[in-house]
Parts: sequence; structure tokens; C-alpha cells
Amino acid sequence: MATVVESVKETLVGVEDEGAGLSSASRADFMHNAVKDEEADEWYMTEKEFVDAIAPEGEDYHKIKREQYSILFDIADRQHKGRVSLQDWSVFNNLLAKPDAEYEIAFRLFADPATGQVDFNSFKESYARNKKTESIPFNWDSDWATLYLGGKKHRHSMTYPQFAQLLRGLQGERVRQAFLHFDSNGDGYIDPEDFQRIIHETASHKLSDHLLDNLPTLCNISPGSKISYANVRAFQNVIKEMDLVELVIRNAIGKSDDGKITRVDFLNEAARITRFTLFTPMEVDILFHFASLDQPSGRLGITDFARVLDASWHHTGADLAQTGIAGAAEKAVAKSGSVMQDIMISAHHFGLGAIAGAFGAFMVYPIDLVKTRMQNQRGARVGQMLYKNSIDCFSKVIRNEGFRGLYSGVLPQLVGVAPEKAIKLTINDLVRGKYTDIKTGNIALSAEILAGATAGTCQVIFTNPLEIVKIRLQVQGEAMKAAAREGETVTKRSAMWIVRHLGLIGLYKGAMACMLRDAPFSAIYFPTYSHLKRDYFGESPTKKLGILQLLTAGAIAGMPAAYLTTPCDVIKTRLQVEARKGEASYTGIRDAARQIYKEEGFKAFFKGGPARIMRSSPQFGFTLAGYELLQGLLPLPGEHAAEKEPGPRGSIEPATGLQEAKAPLQYLRSRNALKIILDLDIGFGRPKITAENASRARGWMAPLRGAVAGSSDGKA
Repeated sequence: MATVVESVKETLVGVEDEGAGLSSASRADFMHNAVKDEEADEWYMTEKEFVDAIAPEGEDYHKIKREQYSILFDIADRQHKGRVSLQDWSVFNNLLAKPDAEYEIAFRLFADPATGQVDFNSFKESYARNKKTESIPFNWDSDWATLYLGGKKHRHSMTYPQFAQLLRGLQGERVRQAFLHFDSNGDGYIDPEDFQRIIHETASHKLSDHLLDNLPTLCNISPGSKISYANVRAFQNVIKEMDLVELVIRNAIGKSDDGKITRVDFLNEAARITRFTLFTPMEVDILFHFASLDQPSGRLGITDFARVLDASWHHTGADLAQTGIAGAAEKAVAKSGSVMQDIMISAHHFGLGAIAGAFGAFMVYPIDLVKTRMQNQRGARVGQMLYKNSIDCFSKVIRNEGFRGLYSGVLPQLVGVAPEKAIKLTINDLVRGKYTDIKTGNIALSAEILAGATAGTCQVIFTNPLEIVKIRLQVQGEAMKAAAREGETVTKRSAMWIVRHLGLIGLYKGAMACMLRDAPFSAIYFPTYSHLKRDYFGESPTKKLGILQLLTAGAIAGMPAAYLTTPCDVIKTRLQVEARKGEASYTGIRDAARQIYKEEGFKAFFKGGPARIMRSSPQFGFTLAGYELLQGLLPLPGEHAAEKEPGPRGSIEPATGLQEAKAPLQYLRSRNALKIILDLDIGFGRPKITAENASRARGWMAPLRGAVAGSSDGKA
């Protein structure tokens, strides 16, 4: 019997032993926030210090305001002295450790410590004191309330289990009564604005900003401009089963190839994992309606659903890890918050781009050599046709110069191509990142083209000197062979000799033609590559592409970009190659284009086009695949750690994306207990403007108004 009495006592007033069950961490929290009463030589916390202890600053309180945590002070302050001692703190922490702490905290707020029950009249008075003055009225004499509390003549107090069950069903009854309140003509329909007010008053502390802002659009899921009770009840069922909905979504997305699901996928997965809870068509329509407001395709990912299911969802920099930005490079740029961070990210991307660019160039260098020799071949005079086609050129290079001849001039190419590709990739990522929508990962096609064109223009700084040296080295072999046939001797030149011979100005000969080739090439290539990854291969924040998919996307994107810019490449090559004896020289882009067309015809502008495709296509495939793999293998130091930081949301609420909260249980249970209490009315814990306070405020303002009036009269 004594054990039962002690158990009841513990349930009602907690454990009395000082520090009993109090961990060293909880004791440290108390001492960190407490102040000392020097006269009594006792440490204690007032309401302010108590709120600091259970609701630390730095968390996200945009759903439940920080001052509302003061409700819990009334529970911890067992003696109602306006202060919480170490013993009180110990008892409160012991209460938070209970598995049903959330409901027991709400029960203790209204229960009579002497009887251990909730008296209806006291409960109703407390409710009236705390509710917002403009709240939608609630009838405590309704049939629903009578079932829990008894009729007017037979009211009874509620035990803890009875009170907890009442709270469990209270929100649904509040919604039902509010609907009847606004359905003045009894036709079973209300206006969208009235529905929004109902949900704001009954569930705003549990729902995301996205959902609350778009509540009036519920009228669009069915014909007409009003909302029926069936719509309201279906919406209520969805938010009541949020945890089950999330489970179904996660399972279905886990089985999807592209990390997205349709309405049919959701229903099929729900049928597999539920036995007693079946979602109605209207409930599923409502879920997909709110998740797809700006995603009309009907295929939705975890980020789309997070806006509906995750109450902590709102736009902050910390949300970027869960946004629609799939590329690591673009995500890093979009996350940047300062110029210095932009510089660090760009330097990192530059280094990775240099490695990837050198690798891609080496893999396709023989094809590039064949392309250059084909483009430099002039067919106007007899004896100038050395090669019939690209295959013939390839075989003759090996026959006359050996296998090493295919890599003539490769060293300066690798030295030069590293910064060339690096600046192209870095500038493209930088511009794309600044124009990308951080919420959806979308970027306008015009911005994609601008990013590519800007990258292509900037790379000319490195490309032109590299190209002119490389081209002269590549054609050197055939020039020596031609000279030998005519009995002349031509000295083989090194890359450094060519650089010294040309000088700084000479290294930029044909730069304009080079820019006319590189700017449109990148403007075509990068948007095509991005859309192939996203639209064809299905890349998303939840789906990472493999090496073969990246290679394929890069190679396919290079085909139209390479072929369509071949005319500019031909003109550039002719301008940069040193004219041999008897060959015409060109004074500029226009003169070169005119003479080529006049002497060789329109087809000459596409000489080496197939070889250019065969070179550029795989080169950019290797380069981009290598670049994206390096982004994952060699991230910027601290980049991934920054993604894991809680940010403004802190640790109580997880980052957007339906993740598990990592905060200590006492914080989580304090928050969840407040959610249950706020189901009664969202006014609980908010400062109230009483008649006395209002009168006092008017008294304070009167002299101020008089002074302002006197000042105005004086000015007049």
C-alpha cells in the first residue's frame, strides 16, 4: 500500500529528495542559469532564468515563441513562490524523463495537487484566462465535451488518462465547431479565408509556413470556390497522420530511380505498409496539392514534401543541403555568403578544374592533332592535299612520325589546358550558382547561356597562347616533310622558341576568332550538359549520377557544341598557323573567311568537323566527369561540416528535409508538451493586455500626447 501511495505522490508532486535523479549535465544547466539569494544562501531561478535553461537562445522559435515556454515555469514552481530551487529543478527534470512527459506536463498545468484530478470549472477558468480574446468561440457544453466531462448536472473531474484522451481529440472538435461557426447558412461550405483562420487558430504551431500561407488554395482541388466539410476533415486527417505519411513517402522515394514519386506511387506504397489506416483519394489529393504548388509535373521529391510535413520548414541558408540544387559545385557557390568565401570556393574549383582539364586533354590529344592538320590542309593547289580524310591523316602520322608523333606538342598543351579548363569551369559554376534558385535548384535558360558564354570568353586569356603554340607544333611535322620533298631543310622548333619568336602580341594573334569559337561553344555545351543530367538521366538532390552517366552526358553535349562552332575554329587555325611558302596570308577574321570561301567553298568551313566532334566530345566527357568526381573526393575543407551545422534552427528542430532531431530529450519533450497545450488555444503563454495594464498604458501615454500636441501648436 505504501508503494502505491508513494507512486501516486511521485506522479502528482514529484520526488522530494534534493538532486535525486539529477544528472551532472542538468545540475550544470541549473547552476549556469541560477542566481544566488545571499540572505538565504540558496541558488534559484526566476521565470527568466528558467526559460533560458529549457529554451536556450539560438534555437528557432518561429513556431512556438520563446516566451511561451514560461508556461512550464508554473509547473516547475511547485510552491508558487515565483522561483525554482535546485530541488524543484530536479523534480521537473525527473518529470521530463518520463516516456509520457508531454501529456503529464499538460495535466499538471490544470490538475489540483491535492486531488490529483482536473476540475472542470477550474480548467474552464484557466482556459478563458489564457485564450486569445479574438479566438473562435468553443462550446464546452457541446455533446462532444459532455461525453468526456458529463452533463451540466453531472460534471465530474478528470483523471490523468481521461484528460490526456480529451486533449488527444480536442483539436478535431475545435475544427468541427469552428466550421459550424462560419457555415452560417448551413450549406456545408465555408470561404477559403475562413478555413485559413480556423487552421491558423488550431494548428499554426504544428504546421509549416508553406502550408499555412497556401491554405486558401485548398478550394482548387474540387469544382467551386468554397471549401466543404469533407475537404476540412480530409485535411485534418492528413496533418494528424503526418508521421505515417512521411514513412510512406520515404519508402516510396527509396524505391524510385530518380528520387521522385507520383500519386500512384504513394498509394501503392501505402497499401504495402498499412493494414488499418487507408488514405482516401481526397486526402492524397490534398497532400500532393500542397506539395506540388510550384512543381506541376506531378513527380515530387523529398524537398517538395518537406514543405508540407516539416513544421520547421522555412527558407534559410541552412536549408541548402536539402534544396533542389544537385551539383556540388553550384551548391557551394549558392551557399556562399561573402566575397572571401566566393574567392576560396573559386580557387578550390580552379584547382580541381585544372586537374580534370589536363586529364581530359591528354586522353584525346591524338584526335586533336589529326583535327588540326586536317583544318590546316589547303586544297586550292595540286600537291597540297596530303590527307584524304581524318583516318588517312591518323595512319600517315603514325607511318611517318611514329606513335610519338600523335603527341607532338602535348606538354605545352597540358601546361596550358589546365588553367584554360579551370577558368572555364570555375566561371561557369560561379555565374550559374548566383543565378540558381536556392529553393528549387532551377535556373533560367538565358542565365545558363550567359554563364556558359561568360566562361568561354574568359578562357581566351589562356586558350589563345596555348592554341597558337600547340597548332604550330602540331603542323611542324608535315611542314618538315613537305620541305624535304622540295630539297629544303626546316629546323624543328621547340615550344619556348615559338613563344619567344611570337612575343606577347603574337601569342594573341587570332584571339577574336578564338573568342568567337569558345563563347558560343560554352554557351551551347554547359546548358546541354546540365539538362541531359537533370532531364534525361534524372539527377536530383537525392540521386547521384555514376561515372558512365556523367561521361555520356558530357560526350553528347560536346557534339552539337563542337560541330556548330567548327567554322570559327577553322578561321582561328588559319590565322594562327604560320603560312608556308606559296600559301596565302590572312589579315583578319573577315579576310580569312572571304578567302576560304572564295578558294575552297563553303564546305571548307567544316573541315575537321568530325575530328573536332571526336576530340571535343570525349574530352569534355572526361573533363566534366573527372571534375564532378573530384568535387566529391576532394571537397573544400569544412564544406561538408558546414552543411551539418544546425544554423538558425539550432538543435531542437532538425534541418529542413524530415530529419531526426538531435537535441536532448528534455528540450524535445518541453517543446512537444507546449504543442499539446497550444492545441487548447495558441494564446497560452503569450503576454496578455489586461484592462488594468491598458489603463496604466493610457496613463503613461497621456503626458506624452500632451507634449506632442504642445510641440505641434508651437510650430504652428
